[in-house]
Amino acid sequence: MPDTPETALLLVNLGTPSEPTPKAVRRYLGEFLGDPRVVPIPRLLWWPLLHGLILPLRGSRSAEKYAQVWLPEGSPLAVHTQRLAAAVQARLPQWRVAHAMRYGEPALADAFARMRDEGVRDVVVLPLYPQYSTTTTASVADRVREQADGLRLHFVDDYSADAGWIAAVAASIRDWRARHGAGEHLLFSFHGLPQRVADAGDPYPRRCEASVAAIAAALGLAAGDWTLSYQSRFGREAWLEPATDATLRKLAARGARRVDVVCPGFAVDCLETLEEVALGYARGFARLGGELRYIPCLNADAAHADALAALARRVRGDGA
Repeated sequence: MPDTPETALLLVNLGTPSEPTPKAVRRYLGEFLGDPRVVPIPRLLWWPLLHGLILPLRGSRSAEKYAQVWLPEGSPLAVHTQRLAAAVQARLPQWRVAHAMRYGEPALADAFARMRDEGVRDVVVLPLYPQYSTTTTASVADRVREQADGLRLHFVDDYSADAGWIAAVAASIRDWRARHGAGEHLLFSFHGLPQRVADAGDPYPRRCEASVAAIAAALGLAAGDWTLSYQSRFGREAWLEPATDATLRKLAARGARRVDVVCPGFAVDCLETLEEVALGYARGFARLGGELRYIPCLNADAAHADALAALARRVRGDGA
């Protein structure tokens, strides 16, 4: 990397607690669930409920879940995001490649401050959410606008149909199944979204559907070979359907005994993929007499880094 690069790529992920303890989880969830893009309820109503009931209850429960998947180097999301940034940096030697979190550390404000100190002028901001949503990508855009004064920005809104990314996901599934054998069905599980958000015009469900259609086509799958579903619902209101847990029950009832599951809405592995899917849903499906086999996220895979580096170059408008 040059001593004073003028162009930078900033990879932005959701965020994570600094350690798997109730205190750290409450601090992280307080910032995350306090974002009006995530929970659009007036603070006067939401704050007492969040801090008086939800955080005290969820802090300990979530900490136990994080502890099940915590890596020696730290949170899976933090570790894999850092490794991905390093892999992309190797492909953009004339750029400064950094990573930050929308919630928690490393903070966006600190990342932009370092870039200014280093003489960076152009910044490509790439939120690690392949499918655009107002609850994720737009929230990053909100904070970037607050923190990036004086820098020329290029923002990646969505890469749900990017050819390089589609090819990388398809290759990861193909390679995994070549090593382990193909299951009877392939389940694509995406993070859920309240139905009211989609009804208000959020394009996220359509972007998820487009991603899956392209990946399935790249794999040569027939329509009956795969299903799209949504996980990680929170609260009692209606969320996007079909739900992943309900879909697994239906597959079991149809006689499916070995199902492969992949989560292409997540750039890197995290609590939702490792604890919720690879452990939780797998246990539930085993009780129904089946085996759920988790295909890891792209993480710092070479094809993933290649795709993101190429995307950053195109967004900036050069081939450097």
